[in-house]
Parts: sequence; C-alpha cells; structure tokens
Amino acid sequence: MKKQPIGVFDSGLGGLTILNALRRELPQEDLIYFGDTANVPYGSKSKTAVTKFSLAIARFLESQGVKLIVVACNTASAQALTELRKQISVPVMGVIEPGAGKAVRTTRNGRIAVLGTEGTVKSNAYPKALLKSAPGVRVTQQACPLFVPLVEENWGKTPAAKLIAQTYLAPVQKSGADTVILGCTHYPVLKPVISKILGSKVRLVDSADTLAEAAREFLLSRGQAQTKGKGRVRIFASDDPARFKRLAGYLLAGKIGAVKLKKLDL
Repeated sequence: MKKQPIGVFDSGLGGLTILNALRRELPQEDLIYFGDTANVPYGSKSKTAVTKFSLAIARFLESQGVKLIVVACNTASAQALTELRKQISVPVMGVIEPGAGKAVRTTRNGRIAVLGTEGTVKSNAYPKALLKSAPGVRVTQQACPLFVPLVEENWGKTPAAKLIAQTYLAPVQKSGADTVILGCTHYPVLKPVISKILGSKVRLVDSADTLAEAAREFLLSRGQAQTKGKGRVRIFASDDPARFKRLAGYLLAGKIGAVKLKKLDL
C-alpha cells in the first residue's frame, strides 16, 4: 500500500494549488492528478452533474490503484463527497472540513466570510462545517462565478480581475469578517488582488496546506505513508492536454511531463 499513488482531481487547473501542497508535504509520494477540463467549471452545474463527473473521475483513479483520493475541488467536495465515499472503495478526502477548521482557529472576532462558486455557496457546506466547529461564529458567503474563468485564462493580474474582485468583495468588507476562506482551489491564484482589496488585517485561508497536512496524518496513521525515494507526478486532462500543460506552467511549481488525454466514461 505504501507504494501506491495518491489520486487528486479538480474541475480544471485550480487543484494544482493542492497538488503543489501535497508535493511539499509528501515529497516521497507518487501523485496522479486529473483535471476535468472538458467540464470546467463545476460551480455553475447541478449537483447531479457534479456528482456524475466526480464519480467517473474517482473510478478512473481507483483503476490506477490509488490508496487515497483527494477531492481538490470545493464544489465537488460540497456536492459529491457523500456519494463518493459510498461508491468508491478507497478513502476519499475533501477540502471543506480542513478549510473550515483552519478558519475557526484563525478568526479573532468570530466573523468569517466564504468566497466560493455558486454550487459551493448553494450547498451551505462551509457554514455547516464552521457552525459545527464554532456554533457562535457569524458566516457571510459570496459567490464569485467569474473568478474561475479569470484563472483558467491567466487573467489574474489584469485590470478586469481587480474590478470584478472589488465588486464581489464589497459585501465581505461590509460584513466585518476578519477571516476569509478562499473556497475554491482556483482562488489562491488571485490572492494578491484579493488581499490588496481587503487589506492586511483580513486573513485569507487557503485550505491547500491544511488539506496536505491532513492527508499526511491520515496516511501515517494507517502506516501507508511513503518514506523513501522521490515521488513522481502523472497528469491527465479530459480535454486539450496541450492547453492544460501550457496553463499549468503558471500554477505548478517545477516542470511537468506529458499531460495525457483521458476522456471520462460517463
């Protein structure tokens, strides 16, 4: 089991932020990443569709002999995690609970804002997780549907990104939240513009590092952590692997090899 890889998936490029964190935290582990570029974004799709895509990807990763599946997508974690855990034989870990836990530990005034896709916000997954950990916390949610395409098109540093972010963040500023969860794995790419608008007193919670730490602790507890050698990364995309590889260069630390095309069996 130790030598088996860890599977990671997202609707597109955003999950590469979690892949980076896993590589830092678990450098000996082999990783398989699947980016569902044929169906990105998940945030505007129905729960039924997101669950269907997630199950198809998880079954593919399962066929690759993975020992753990990390759902590096907030929308899929919010809408499909329960079904994944029912139907997939290997352990499945999502991003919601680690991110919520870190936010509760971070806030000083008990006011937390969540930036997410439409699907994540509608699911109320973050408020449920936050209130479970800290019943008195006050939660504000803000859907940011244009953030994902901004990142996917590498427009994160453009004036358009700043203008869109200012519009989305206005309610967050009014809420008085001192802690903001970046509730989509694409959003850490926009950290500079978000942080500049909200100011240095507002802390941004990126669940990537927290999730990577949780994955490490989970594998250690089961005696499945790889402790020798250097892990390798294999990457699959469901559409246009050449474009994925080109854009991944903006997000993924270090060089990546070939990106293979794998159509989903839906």
